[in-house]
Amino acid sequence: MSSTKNSDTSNSERPDQAQQRQLLNMAVAAIHYGLEYHDIMPVSLDDYDGLLLKHRATFVTLKINNTLRGCIGTLTAQQPLIEDVVNNAYQAAFHDPRFEPLNPQELEQLHITISILSPPESIHVTSEQDLIDQLRPGQDGLIIEDDGHRATFLPSVWEQLPDPATFLQQLKHKAGVPADYWSDTIKVKRYGSIEFGGIEAKL
Repeated sequence: MSSTKNSDTSNSERPDQAQQRQLLNMAVAAIHYGLEYHDIMPVSLDDYDGLLLKHRATFVTLKINNTLRGCIGTLTAQQPLIEDVVNNAYQAAFHDPRFEPLNPQELEQLHITISILSPPESIHVTSEQDLIDQLRPGQDGLIIEDDGHRATFLPSVWEQLPDPATFLQQLKHKAGVPADYWSDTIKVKRYGSIEFGGIEAKL
């Protein structure tokens, strides 16, 4: 397993190596179950304890040859961590609208990363430049929302977009608004994350 990337700014518990492996194994199992039954794998909560039962928001990212193959998640904690990972693994594999559903031939190449998010915190900004100045590259996950448009980038996206102005510009593109868009009513939130994945995550 690769080393854990930690941009979590909260004091929430962090999964240890054994819990990380459990979560990755369940994500793998959820994808296999989805291929066979075309549905979300049921989870027996009685089989888990501690952090895995606490409500957490997660994203599951799938890549093949370091190219995105699916990414789905939740921004607010709505269910136990283990269930959120299972659900998002299934959705990322089969219901990311940007991609065709995963097929069995892709399994051996698939790499899974799980991100556990800290609760989003609002950022008070007075202008676009003020927001750019407040951004912390490599640390902040960002959510922007205005007039029915909403999008987020995980902290890991900084690896591809290290410049704050470009990071924000591409996030606006993802939200479906022009690169020069700005509004006094725009809502901005940031969050941290704990990310892990590795060779054991391959199917």
